[in-house]
Amino acid sequence: MSFQKDFLWGGATAANQYEGGWDEGGRGPAGPDIMTNGSRGASRLITLKLRDDLHYPNHIGSDFYHHHSEDIALMGEMGFKVFRMSISWSRIFPNGDDIIPNEEGLQFYDTIFDELKTQGIEPLVDLSHYEMPLNLTLKYDGWANRKCIDFFLRYCETVFYRFKDKVHYWLTFNEINVATMPIGNFMSLGILNPGTVEFYHQVDDVQKRFQAIHHQLVASARAVILGHSINPAFQIGCMNTMMSTYAATCDPKDVLQNQRYWQMTNFYCGDVQVRGEYPYFAQRFWKENQIDLNWREGDAEALRNGTVDFFSFSYYQTFCVTTHVPKDMVNANMTRGAANEYLKISQWGWPIDPDGLRYTMNELYGRYQIPLFVVENGLGAKDQVEADGSIHDPYRIEYLREHIRAMEEAVEDGVELMGYTPWGCIDLVSASSGEMEKRYGFVHVDCDNLGNGTFERRRKDSFHWYKRVIASNGEDLS
Repeated sequence: MSFQKDFLWGGATAANQYEGGWDEGGRGPAGPDIMTNGSRGASRLITLKLRDDLHYPNHIGSDFYHHHSEDIALMGEMGFKVFRMSISWSRIFPNGDDIIPNEEGLQFYDTIFDELKTQGIEPLVDLSHYEMPLNLTLKYDGWANRKCIDFFLRYCETVFYRFKDKVHYWLTFNEINVATMPIGNFMSLGILNPGTVEFYHQVDDVQKRFQAIHHQLVASARAVILGHSINPAFQIGCMNTMMSTYAATCDPKDVLQNQRYWQMTNFYCGDVQVRGEYPYFAQRFWKENQIDLNWREGDAEALRNGTVDFFSFSYYQTFCVTTHVPKDMVNANMTRGAANEYLKISQWGWPIDPDGLRYTMNELYGRYQIPLFVVENGLGAKDQVEADGSIHDPYRIEYLREHIRAMEEAVEDGVELMGYTPWGCIDLVSASSGEMEKRYGFVHVDCDNLGNGTFERRRKDSFHWYKRVIASNGEDLS
């Protein structure tokens, strides 16, 4: 079993968690900039006014803004074929509704793309990765306001034209389906409902939230159409988080509940972005939740014509769904579920399930029949820096090795897979908890949970391992 010869090996980051330079180069504030750090036991806070007694980790991230040449050289040393990154919308349009873009921000990304080209690395660019200009939240109520479609398309047009010869792979919205859950209000949709203080416990308005998702889906489709008109060679994909689950028992009610979970969480947005229309099961959900979507002329046509070229997704773990009282609960990416007794658990309480990745890939490819791209996968764990500066992370190597083997099995099953970009290839701030100690990278960044440190970069054992994996196109996993 082997991957295709032009398989895109690389790594993934996001501007809001990695870039830093939050108030430099003409950049305006974004939603994550008013989120404090949290922990496994304490939620991040959302504060409209910055407080001196609290830490806002996204302000500095991993300071890529000042370390980009060094970081890209490290990616080149590993042999990356692709680097998944995001453009900070508020670095291009500081307020989101500006007419003229920020030239200094555009020049910054020109530099990044030029440095990547020097290393032979293709950029895979998220247009919106949990980073809406804060002004659009405060002035317009985020994606609940239809005006944000036009603001987003102005931004897309700007970067599509500016970088049309430097970027060929694009993603519209990161983990767009997180918005099907209340936790997606602020981070995904830019909605800050009155009374919301804790990230994990947001005030929710289901009608507003699903109307906002509709606006994002229309914006995504229109961005695909726009991008293809500017450069027909663009490959533009969607990005969903796969919250893959199993029925906890063979009780038919558990099986039906699990099926419904897959439909509304994993397929609701994907069906629109790939098939061009809402799935049949949405009708009952809307009816049962008193959701009445406001459609405008041209929405249906845009969804129909703006389907994506490939389906990218994040995959970290699985959990179980049950109608019964579960024995134990486990954490997952942005959610929680019933524990699976057959799976081991990570330091952060996430189940480890490589076979679930193969299962997920087969489900997706069977449903959509377009190329897949695993653009996030990895293990968040504490790393120990030894006295000599070395970092031994066999737990990370083991996790990635088994998930690469699962991808190989899926390819052998007949799944068409474009590439693999493990999450946080260089350590960055956690989106959910705001922690730095929850590390994913092949490269260690000397920074603690409060932003203290030298920001020195150190290669971990996994760095050298992944370099061999790429050089052998996945054949050497030892």
